[in-house]
Amino acid sequence: MKPQYEVGVIGAGNAAEGIVHGLLRNSVLLDDRIIASDPDAARRRVFADRFHIDVTADNREVVANSYLLLLAVKPQVYRSVVARFADLLREDQVVVSIMAGVSTHALEACFPNIRARVVRVMPNLASHVGAGMAGVCPGRHAGEADLLRAQRIFDAGGKSIHIEDEALMDAVTAVSGTGPAYYYFFTEAIVEAARQIGLPPQFADLLAKQTCLGAARMMLETGEPPDVLREKVTSPGGTTAAAMKSLTQQKAFEAIVAAVRAAFERSRELGS
Repeated sequence: MKPQYEVGVIGAGNAAEGIVHGLLRNSVLLDDRIIASDPDAARRRVFADRFHIDVTADNREVVANSYLLLLAVKPQVYRSVVARFADLLREDQVVVSIMAGVSTHALEACFPNIRARVVRVMPNLASHVGAGMAGVCPGRHAGEADLLRAQRIFDAGGKSIHIEDEALMDAVTAVSGTGPAYYYFFTEAIVEAARQIGLPPQFADLLAKQTCLGAARMMLETGEPPDVLREKVTSPGGTTAAAMKSLTQQKAFEAIVAAVRAAFERSRELGS
C-alpha cells in the first residue's frame, strides 16, 4: 500500500510551521498530503486549525504513512525521538533534518539497518513570510532527486542553496539560521533610541522596520556590497558619519562578528 502523505512533519514547532505554510501557500502540496506530529496538543491544534492537515501524537504513524520525513525536533533530544521509530524507516523514504548542529553522518547512524537517505537543512524563521533562506546538504546515501525534493520544499518559503561541504553547515547556521535574530535585535535598539529622542511609539516602530526592509532590498536588488551602499549614505561631516563614528568607537562591528562566531561554536557543540 502506498503511503498516504507526501510529507510527514515530526515536531510541529515554529520552524516547521513556516515550512508548511510555504508549501501550502505556493501550492507545492495540497493539505491532504501533509501530516504533522507533536507531543503538545496545543501545537497539534495550531497545525490542524491553520493548515487543515492531519495531526497526531504518534511519530510512528507519521513514519509509516509518509514518503518524506521532516525532522524538526530539538537537537538535544533527537536520538531518543528517532530511536522510537527507526525500525520503520524504508528504502523509499527521505529524512530531511532541520536540526542545528546534527550532521548527516550522526543521523544516518540512528538507522543501522538501512542506508538512510538523509538531507540536512538549515532554514530560518523568515520562511513564514516567503523570505526564508536555507542551506541544503545531502548525506552519503541521498541522491540528486532527494536533494531537489528538499530544495523544492524550502524554495517554497524563500530561497535555498546547495552546500556541498557539510563542514560549512555550522557557518550557515550562524549566519542565516540565527541571522534574523541579529536584525531583530538591531531594530529593537533603533526603536528604543527613536522613542528616547521623542518619536511616538507607532512612528518609531514603522520607521525602523521599513528602513530595515528598504536596506535589505537595496542590497539584494542593486547587487552592490553593503559597504558601498553604506558609503553612499555617509556624507562627510553629516548625521550618518556621526552615527558610524559612534558605532566604531563602541566596537559594534567587532561585537557582531563575535556574536556570529558564538553561534557558530554553539552549533558545533550541539553536534558533538
